[in-house]
Formats: sequence, structure tokens, C-alpha cells
Amino acid sequence: MYRAYPYILLFAALALLQVFLFDNLSISVYLSPLVYVAFVVLLPIDLRPSVVLLSALALGIAMDWTMGGAGINTIATLPLAVLRRPLLRSICGEENIREGGIPSPERLGRGSFLRYLVAMVAVHHLLFFVVEALSWSRLPYTLGRWLLSGAVSVGFIWLIARIFTAKRIAKL
Repeated sequence: MYRAYPYILLFAALALLQVFLFDNLSISVYLSPLVYVAFVVLLPIDLRPSVVLLSALALGIAMDWTMGGAGINTIATLPLAVLRRPLLRSICGEENIREGGIPSPERLGRGSFLRYLVAMVAVHHLLFFVVEALSWSRLPYTLGRWLLSGAVSVGFIWLIARIFTAKRIAKL
């Protein structure tokens, strides 16, 4: 079983980064990086689904409360907890995830981890921006935000994953 302390710190660090840094970036109307998703992405592979679901619920509620999201973050984060294991199975293969561990470029391979990360971010961001817009008339704008914000979020989450898993992999 993995120790909870590093994940509590990761939760707090990502929440603070999201609220105080990434929400205040005013580069473009299309750019809204949502990096708090890294918490769900980096949870241990063999963690029980109920724990992953409760962790995603806590993350969504915390982000809604701090960002004033009225449930949008929770709606977008909970499906990640449900889809996480099937995405890992389909992208990385059952033999790679059977042993457990922390999802990382070193553990899963750079290509597999990147595909897993892109899939998780794509699902989250699509749900987030579609629920935020709530209109088919703004579909081009919503898709533009989804693509640009998703690409930037993947880049930042990749860096966060490298930082978070660097020492943990060395210890394993």
C-alpha cells in the first residue's frame, strides 16, 4: 500500500497551483489549463476503485469550492475515476498494469504514459468545457478551448508527473 502523505501534499500543491497560478493566467480566452487533473492521473494503479472515486470526488468538490465552479469540476472529474482503469488497460495493456505502481513515463513507457495522459485530459477537458458552455451554438469556441487548453494542460501535467515521480521511482 502506498503512503498517503505524498498524495495529500500533491492534492494540496495542485489545488493551490490551480487556484493561485493557472486560474489567473490571462493569455487568451482559449487558454484555461486545468492541471489539478494530475492528481487523479498519478494515483497508484492498484488503488481500490472506491478510493479513487472518493479522491476524485474530494478533488472536484475542493476545486468547485475554491474556483466557484458550481459543480462543473466535480462533473468533469468523477468520470475520470471511473474511466481510469479501463483506459490504463486499453492503452498500456493488462500485463503492464497488473504489477501496480505509480503511473509515470518510466513505469509505463513514455509513449504509453503520454497516450494515457492525453486520454485522461481529453475526457476531463471535454466534459468541463461542454458543461461550462451548455450550448451547441458555441461548439467551435468550446472545441477550440478544449484543444488548446488540453494541449497546454498535458504539457504542464507531464512536468508535474516527472517531478512527482522522480524520487518515488528511485526509491522503488
